[in-house]
Amino acid sequence: MSVSLWCEETEEAHGQVEEVDHDYEDRSPGKGQARGSAQLRAPWDPTVSGHRVIQRLLQMEERYMPSNLYIALMQRDPERREELTKWSLEVCCDRGCDEAVFPLSVSLMDRFLSASLSLPVSPYCLTAACILIASKLTECENITADTLCAAAEYSFLPSNLREMERVILATLRWDTAAVTPQDFLPHLVATVDERKDGDTDSQEPLSALRRHSDTLVAMCVCDSGFLGVPPSLIAAASMNSALRGLSTQGPSVLAHMSERLAELCQTDPVVLQCYSEMIESVLRQRLRNGLQGTPMGKDEEMDENERAGTPTDMRDIDF
Repeated sequence: MSVSLWCEETEEAHGQVEEVDHDYEDRSPGKGQARGSAQLRAPWDPTVSGHRVIQRLLQMEERYMPSNLYIALMQRDPERREELTKWSLEVCCDRGCDEAVFPLSVSLMDRFLSASLSLPVSPYCLTAACILIASKLTECENITADTLCAAAEYSFLPSNLREMERVILATLRWDTAAVTPQDFLPHLVATVDERKDGDTDSQEPLSALRRHSDTLVAMCVCDSGFLGVPPSLIAAASMNSALRGLSTQGPSVLAHMSERLAELCQTDPVVLQCYSEMIESVLRQRLRNGLQGTPMGKDEEMDENERAGTPTDMRDIDF
């Protein structure tokens, strides 16, 4: 029997899920509309988290970094990349994709461009193909080719999208399960929760911490200034900034959590603090850009030295 590895799936509708097993959690897209039938996800398993898993991810993340030449080129002229990443984020949010789809799709795009050092005829077709591959890897019901073509206002055909998908897979030698900041976040959240010494009165809900961290990670993925920064450091710095923005605890407790995050990611606490401040600076700037044109009184103006807030909804940030 002949077996082909090429992606030759059809656009036929999948069967509908009749019943939901209550042993699993419903996947509820945070933004946009849910696609198709009910989607299920296994609950978080604490036995596959912790220091051992983080160490394994740290060993693998260097393998999926773009080249230094590509990083230098993109940081010299970031507009085109940021245009494509912003469109990718809009598509993922509008279509209710899993939060892991967007950073993985951008990682695939960066690695492909790092290998080719040239944009294809249709850059949006490349971006859509990366979203399609990332969706297949992370979601039970992946986004369809027709949906991506519609999102791009039919600037390319489904056949063009599938051909681009094959080119990406061949270029990356089918090594598509890249390590992204989203892979570190659940382990870092679980570890921070364990280190709070039972002070439940001052603990912020973990769901809010994860939400804010996801938002900051998405902002870093869009910003070419963070190209070349290891995913572990982006995840840790985003969570550190989220803790600073959410927590009502004292500086000593926050400093202890920062040291713990730096230890887990095998980086210096000063480096972690530097990137946390960089994230907060970028966040303030993008929030300020988003508020331009809105009348503000003197009492509502943002103080330059004020600690950056972390909005729950990505739409609050001008990406």
